[in-house]
Amino acid sequence: MNEDVRRLALAVYLPSVIFSFADGLLIPTLPLFAASFEVSLWVVGVALAGEAIGMLLADAPVGWLLRKMPQKSAMLLGGGLTALAALATAAAPNLALIIVLRVLSGMGLALFGIARHAYLAQATRGGRRGRTIAIYGGVNRLGVFVGPAVGGAVAMLLGLRAPFVLYAVLAVCALLLVMRFLPREVASGRQLGRLRARRALRVAGPVLVNAGLGQVLGQTARAGRKVLIPLFASQVLGLGALDVGLIVSLSGLVDMAMFYPAGLLMDTRGRKHAIVPCFVIMALGMLVVPFTTGFASLLGAALLIGLGNGLGSGTMMTLGADLAPDAATGEFLGLWRMIGDAGMVSGPLLVGAVAQFTTLGISAGAVALVSAAAAGWFAFRVPETLRR
Repeated sequence: MNEDVRRLALAVYLPSVIFSFADGLLIPTLPLFAASFEVSLWVVGVALAGEAIGMLLADAPVGWLLRKMPQKSAMLLGGGLTALAALATAAAPNLALIIVLRVLSGMGLALFGIARHAYLAQATRGGRRGRTIAIYGGVNRLGVFVGPAVGGAVAMLLGLRAPFVLYAVLAVCALLLVMRFLPREVASGRQLGRLRARRALRVAGPVLVNAGLGQVLGQTARAGRKVLIPLFASQVLGLGALDVGLIVSLSGLVDMAMFYPAGLLMDTRGRKHAIVPCFVIMALGMLVVPFTTGFASLLGAALLIGLGNGLGSGTMMTLGADLAPDAATGEFLGLWRMIGDAGMVSGPLLVGAVAQFTTLGISAGAVALVSAAAAGWFAFRVPETLRR
């Protein structure tokens, strides 16, 4: 194993697996935990969107902060804030405080994630960028595959608050790896003039807006599917936390298996050859959800959705890295992340708001429509970014 691969594995890939596993713990349990306070589905949707709201608020400031702060320091600070927020959530007495803590967790994740993305963008130049970033997406999915089943089991045995404690412990383990293996001397563009960075951002502005709209639609569908399947399983089909965790984990297994085909498609045929089928397949899967009647049928729909989402492994990060100007990488990726996180906020809110006035089945149809719109926008409006 050469030094660059070893560095990526220990400083980026392995901490990402741990964080994604921790995040997976909460996929089946956070919706049930929020609903346990006996509030409306709309308020539950706000709680589920809290982390994405925090990320959205922090994304742009973090992009500019990376010009002054080393990427390693940013990752440690952001991950530490996320760990503390998770630990406090385990002891929170009401949903209002939980929403605040989820927002703080999102701010920490924004700082951690954008610094990591900037590092990957600068470490993956050349014809293998799609595969390198897709591997990152794949290892994230490895954690999400295992995490939900473990989270459901932990919640069943120890209560719905226990997965948050485990999240905090795992986050600290990931940060120890970053502290040990990520080099501090990472170029972030801080030496480049502020005026040059602003000029680069102005030039990239129209491209950012155009591709960003597709990302908003796509991330709305992705975030919506993460909360809709647990809610539909528990609220409509009456399944317990363990069953919900198994469904999400098995869907994550299919999702994870697609990361290398996604990267290979991006590097050989073009980014859009992975992006467009991803959202088409997800739309089809979401359309099946309202017609499911139990564990087996919902699992089938979730597996189809996982197949589609896996085909999009690393696509948004790769597209952002392709589009980011060298003179303002951190700032551009902060804005790119902010646009995507707007979709992450919209997903749970869309599911909660539509379900509040109609049904969760109709919410699934709404998410399917958004996913289809994302596929169409990327197919016909966003230029191919693969440099042949």
